Amino acid sequence: MVQLLSVVLLYLQIGRRGQTHPKMKLSSTVMKIDEGEIIEEHVSALKGDDGNKDLTGDVTGWDCKAEQRTREESERLRLQELPVLTGATRINNTCFIPGPLPSIVVDSNEMKKSRVTKAVKVEVNNKNARWWLTNTGISAPFFCVSLFAILVRMGVSLHPYSGAGDPPKYGDFEAQRHWMEITTNLPVNEWYQNTTKNDLSYWGLDYPPLTAYQSYVHGLVLKFFHPESVLLYTSRGHESYFGKLLMRWTVLTSDILIFFPAILWLIVVFADQSKGDKRNIAWHVAMIVVNPCLILIDHGHFQYNCISLGLTVGAVAAVLSDKDLVSSFLFSLALNHKQMSAYYAPAFFSYLLGKCLKRRNTLLEVSKLGMIVIGTFALVWWPYLHSRVAVLEVLSRLAPFERGLYEDYVANFWCTTSVLIKWKRLFTTQSLKLFCLFMTVCSCLPSMILQIRAPSTRTFLYGLLNSSLSFYLFSFQVHEKSILLPLLPASILAMEEPFVFQWFTQFALLSMFPLLCRDKLLLPYIALYGIFILIYYAPNGKPDTPKARFWSRMTLFFVGFLLFLSFVLHIVYLTINPPKKYPFLFEAIIMLLCFSQFVFVAVYTNWKQWFLSMKPGIGREKKQV
Repeated sequence: MVQLLSVVLLYLQIGRRGQTHPKMKLSSTVMKIDEGEIIEEHVSALKGDDGNKDLTGDVTGWDCKAEQRTREESERLRLQELPVLTGATRINNTCFIPGPLPSIVVDSNEMKKSRVTKAVKVEVNNKNARWWLTNTGISAPFFCVSLFAILVRMGVSLHPYSGAGDPPKYGDFEAQRHWMEITTNLPVNEWYQNTTKNDLSYWGLDYPPLTAYQSYVHGLVLKFFHPESVLLYTSRGHESYFGKLLMRWTVLTSDILIFFPAILWLIVVFADQSKGDKRNIAWHVAMIVVNPCLILIDHGHFQYNCISLGLTVGAVAAVLSDKDLVSSFLFSLALNHKQMSAYYAPAFFSYLLGKCLKRRNTLLEVSKLGMIVIGTFALVWWPYLHSRVAVLEVLSRLAPFERGLYEDYVANFWCTTSVLIKWKRLFTTQSLKLFCLFMTVCSCLPSMILQIRAPSTRTFLYGLLNSSLSFYLFSFQVHEKSILLPLLPASILAMEEPFVFQWFTQFALLSMFPLLCRDKLLLPYIALYGIFILIYYAPNGKPDTPKARFWSRMTLFFVGFLLFLSFVLHIVYLTINPPKKYPFLFEAIIMLLCFSQFVFVAVYTNWKQWFLSMKPGIGREKKQV
């Protein structure tokens, strides 16, 4: 968020080209360009008073007129990249700028053979935020796609939500509204306590404190515009039109303020690091911000996943930008917003640890990361750190083991195998917790070991997907909506793995189909499914996948058969009543199909991470300072 704000401020502060910075200090400087190396004797000559603002790219009015009209086009283009001062003279193929201003000596013959232009251009471009928005071609596609994504979200918000008109407990919409009611009417130390004013059996807070603070801020908005919607006791089940409208707007503004800026940062980092064609940027942005699963859950079913996922995206962008401390801070915030963000914890932990082990002073690097994490947690949990009892009260709400091994029909290992093995009947809750822990750790351990041994940003993205899939498939108390967590890194990898991404997305949608039907969101489900397919297969949209041409006929037949089976299951679920003896037969079939495809994705991405980590040069660098 701070970087994005600096982009806007810098864009407004920097004048048009041709204006001279009023606070510029000028001193005699000699810059010698030789074989692509730049040697500056007085760096402060090209900086502002604060010594931080690099004005190299904007010191204009310094025109070497003798060089502007030279017949040698390549030399002229190269000289334009350098700050050339008025009054330059030419002596034997050398451009010399005398006087109290910085002096620059350029050998024209040597400069043709050197790569100084690239060096200067890259240095200026990386430090100039305005350059990113105006010259990379990112701003226009991002804002156009984002505007479309916002309109789609608004359209979905017009449809029903979880528990609409279904007393006594309604659904997730009422849970979020009730948390705003509690946080705006009770002191902070009572938010997680079971009291006469806060009945925890009626949608008690079961997320970390950052969610409670978010509910408090949103509750203040509702209290200001529509006090009846958050009155203590009397507002339970409140469903007025204006109240629902305000609730929908809180989700939309959370998307705009947190999720979208994080995506912009991520795309800018990708564009900076990409050495190839950037024509697929708009497609990549669309695949992330118009993801049908996230939109249907947050703006249809009603939740605030965009906040924790946005913080996670920011943490990923920080990792790719080599800002490990910022990454630790943002991911700690994500953990303190929703505990399900722990799905990504093994990937972040193993990558950052592996990177620290590559440094010369490992203990110092680990200590810095640890201080950031501890400090962030202490800041968020500060109101509850006064007593051990208060901390335990919050923690007990974050691990609701009494809910059982899984909820509804979720496409993970435990629910799928329960068709044959009745886990809940055969084992105690304590035993099941140990089973889940063992299976989850074993499934994500290979990915973690690879990252610790050979950390790299590329394999880190696969590690995120593998870690989150491991938690989804094997952890305790998983819900259908939890598929959003592995779907996020799959979306980030869409440019590299377009088929895996769209395959995973289609079956993630199918896995949530029964839930969305219960919420009466069939129409937006069909519409978003169609939009996703149209965007994915848009002409000149997704990256080329030459490997697809070599698929065997058997593979193509198998893919086509699964897609046809998915379509048939949609029709059957909507039109045919299941047998009375097996009322959840169709949900079980959908679950089995989706689970098989999630396992396929997990096996492939784990293999891909292993394959990439075995490549020469991946994570094999020597210890650094």
